[in-house]
Amino acid sequence: MDSITQAALGAAVGGAVLGKRLGRKAILMGAALGTLPDLDVALDYGDAIANVTEHRGFSHSLFVLTGLATLLAVLCARFAPARDISLGRWWCFFTLILVTHPLLDSLTTYGTQLLWPLDAPPVAWPIIFIIDPFYTLPLLIALIIGCFSHKVRGACRTGLAISCIYLLMAAGAKWNVEQRLAPTLADADLQAAPVLIQPTPFNIALWRATVIDEDRYYESLISVFDRERLPALEPLRRNVALEASALAGPLGQRLTWFTGPFLRFETRFIDGKETLIATDIRLGFPGFHPFNFTLATWENDRWVPVETSEEVRSARGLHLATLARLAARAGGDISALCASDYIEPQWRVEPFLYRC
Repeated sequence: MDSITQAALGAAVGGAVLGKRLGRKAILMGAALGTLPDLDVALDYGDAIANVTEHRGFSHSLFVLTGLATLLAVLCARFAPARDISLGRWWCFFTLILVTHPLLDSLTTYGTQLLWPLDAPPVAWPIIFIIDPFYTLPLLIALIIGCFSHKVRGACRTGLAISCIYLLMAAGAKWNVEQRLAPTLADADLQAAPVLIQPTPFNIALWRATVIDEDRYYESLISVFDRERLPALEPLRRNVALEASALAGPLGQRLTWFTGPFLRFETRFIDGKETLIATDIRLGFPGFHPFNFTLATWENDRWVPVETSEEVRSARGLHLATLARLAARAGGDISALCASDYIEPQWRVEPFLYRC
């Protein structure tokens, strides 16, 4: 999640636990600690794939954060002026603030290494987009009310309750979308195919389904307001013939550990060399995929894995007209937006615009 949301969550948790005793100080401490795990973005591992896959790593580990919370609790119980706060209360304060950060992150698509240093893939149960104002605003409003009314604990607990209800609504919406999509997958004989269902930007009303099927992948948009209409699958190319060459090196293996099968492949000339590029199609939105990585170059009639990957930036950005179409589609207007509307023509299985 974005830094504002994580700071608001940490502040609300801090106020809910020690707001009655520390007042606004609990909010300030919670806000600072709530953003602490994301300081790992300042680390440069010298490689684009490493920078992406190491983010939400050790700094988001439940083991590391619980240990840090225990250390902070012991120090505060020993040296803090508020001697009436017990070690157990300090431990709950620091642990809940720090641990809720990665747990919330794990509800997004990116993936969070909750069990680092164990060799386990990132955890992702995507029910919320990385920026969702409908989740964040109740927390911010509660913090403002708590600061000005001096009823810090009550306001923070109310804000947390509303935000938790929103997450439950998101989980319910995803379950609804899964049930709607199941008949479509069955008709296409894709019941066993890898499927990723996630919310579209800034809401939980419109959901995006991505289905992998060998050299093709399918995109679909499904709104909770679509009534009884069955979702449509829009086929796109993956260029799977390049997959073995792309994933042959250690960087390719690391990338697929991070993304699973949700990659597509292409070649471009970069600095005079034919370069093999992999795109993480999970993140962003169809046509707006921000994570593209160089994996190999064509040398002496073969693909040679690069020693250091580079990120290939996309020049396309979101515009208000795009967001307006997204909002209309979220409201159930099927004609407002297809999943593949912003996909470049070379990725289409058919050259014409799809009917969704």
